Amino acid sequence: MYLKKIWAVIYAVILVLVSVFVLLDAFVIPKDRIKAETPSQSDEITNESIEAKAEAVITGNSYQDDKISITISELREYDTNIYVADIQLADASYLRAGLADGTFGRNVTEVTSQIAQDSNAILAINGDFYGFRNKGYVMRNGYLYRETAQQSNKSGRQEDLVIYEDGSMDVIEENTVSAQTLKDNGASQIYSFGPGLIKDGTITVNENSEVEQSMQSNPRTAIGMITPLHYIMAVSDGRTDASTGLTMYQLAGVMKDMGCVTAYNLDGGGSSTMWFNGEVVNQPTSYGSKISERAVSDIVYIGR
Repeated sequence: MYLKKIWAVIYAVILVLVSVFVLLDAFVIPKDRIKAETPSQSDEITNESIEAKAEAVITGNSYQDDKISITISELREYDTNIYVADIQLADASYLRAGLADGTFGRNVTEVTSQIAQDSNAILAINGDFYGFRNKGYVMRNGYLYRETAQQSNKSGRQEDLVIYEDGSMDVIEENTVSAQTLKDNGASQIYSFGPGLIKDGTITVNENSEVEQSMQSNPRTAIGMITPLHYIMAVSDGRTDASTGLTMYQLAGVMKDMGCVTAYNLDGGGSSTMWFNGEVVNQPTSYGSKISERAVSDIVYIGR
């Protein structure tokens, strides 16, 4: 009887340790790390970037130089504060991706503002939090890090956003085309979160559309295209007394009203963050209603 109790205790301890390790392995321990492939950072380009920013016209809600134009406005819809950046670029190379710690890998995270500063960004929003999953296409700045397709449980399909070298955007389904084919066709970025919000000018979600881990009204992050090189980035607050948050359908409506013919939902909730010229623009809610940034895997940013 005494030995049985001892073995029961040992078994319980082992079970707890295994469970803790599984959780740490899934959500905490960094792994599969690859140093990020980044846009060229030669002295000449770095100096050009510094000079361009020095000559740019910058206000509290706008940035203008000879290659980049950004204007940020604040909307109040659906009892929610929504921050919208209207972006026009001379070349798609100024629309970039940044990775936490400059590294691709599971559970490698930093807050959006830190990644933005390290990337020398002008404007940034959180990305798709690719590091929370071990499947789903991941392509950043022309480098294909992951080409294993993600199986979507709810809709039966995984929709990705593809940004091409010519500045155009498209929403595709992973099970219809390989990541390598997208790269061969000129893709420079692939984001795997979703769903797509607008395709060919038509809203593609309805009032019942939600990602599995999402509540009906939430902080949201979206990116969209009006025309190639003319983009919209939008982030909404939520989960606070001041802002309820948006449903997926409401978010699509906001992007449609902004003129987007293509739009895509990125990671939301506590991840939703917009950063501009050294400051966080919105009110991120990482834990409950506490206003603070959540550490994420990646950002989408505008920079030189």
